[in-house]
Amino acid sequence: MIQKTTAAITAVSGFLPEDKLTNFDLEKMVDTNDEWIRTRTGISERRILKGEGLATSDMVVPAVKLLCEKRGISPEEIDCLIVATVTPDMVFPATANIACDKVGAKNAFGFDVSAACSGFLYSLTLGASMIESGRYKKVVVCGADKMSAITDYTDRNTCVLFGDAAAAVLLEPNNDGFGIQDSLLKSDGSGVAYLHMKAGGSLRPASIETVTAKQHFAFQDGQPVFKAAVKGMADVSAELLEKNNLTGEDIAWLVPHQANLRIIDATANRMGLSKEKVMINIQKYGNTTAATIPLCLWEWENQLKKGDNIVLAAFGGGFTWGATLVKWGS
Repeated sequence: MIQKTTAAITAVSGFLPEDKLTNFDLEKMVDTNDEWIRTRTGISERRILKGEGLATSDMVVPAVKLLCEKRGISPEEIDCLIVATVTPDMVFPATANIACDKVGAKNAFGFDVSAACSGFLYSLTLGASMIESGRYKKVVVCGADKMSAITDYTDRNTCVLFGDAAAAVLLEPNNDGFGIQDSLLKSDGSGVAYLHMKAGGSLRPASIETVTAKQHFAFQDGQPVFKAAVKGMADVSAELLEKNNLTGEDIAWLVPHQANLRIIDATANRMGLSKEKVMINIQKYGNTTAATIPLCLWEWENQLKKGDNIVLAAFGGGFTWGATLVKWGS
């Protein structure tokens, strides 16, 4: 009996800007200190994309190029590029379209997904559905954000959190049961009050007033977001295990969105996982929004074994959250 077609991750890659912004650098910019940042977030440094005229697509392109090199394919073989981002190069066209042109993916169509820190999971589920349909053979899903572009470096509550990065996976058809097994994705628009960017959309188009009022930066009301994230990410991960008749013992790795060490710990505890089974790199890169989960997969790639059950979990602004079960196939 032929098994149904699933979408397997056949390659993973990433891109990190060279410039580092450490906690000690931030001490010179705002009223904060290294110990305060580390104890509350777990972050020591983050990467910043510097340079005139550089945008999110300039991180997507090297990540996609590396992905193609690792898999031994040409960019022209890519059917679709999905870019999860809340920091697109511009409102339109999609950053994915710009990246396709820059990388030479002449036969691909592309689009962006805006779901904040859950964007990679939303995009991965979409990409998997496209592969499962049988209509597409190679779908690239990239999480990429230049958060430094929308971070207010005079706001000590938010400027310590974010970094810039991109990371991508290649999805291909699989008939041996590997790849994306299941996803639980959620959203609650009432969360908009606590985590959003006030201006720049059709509600408050850019004006002298919005710029002067600093309304083009990410706004976060920390405490309500923290509470919702702890509950949302932990609940959905536990629900995913239950739905698939699994326990923490069946899971090789938890790959959590890297927003805050305490949120990560709460999710692992809820799933009954020891710290040894949790991918954590927040101390080096901070919160890179849609890039955090694939960035972890790229860093831990050599520790992943064929057949490993992996849970990806995220919580993002607005609110969005979810968890995805993957059986590692490469």
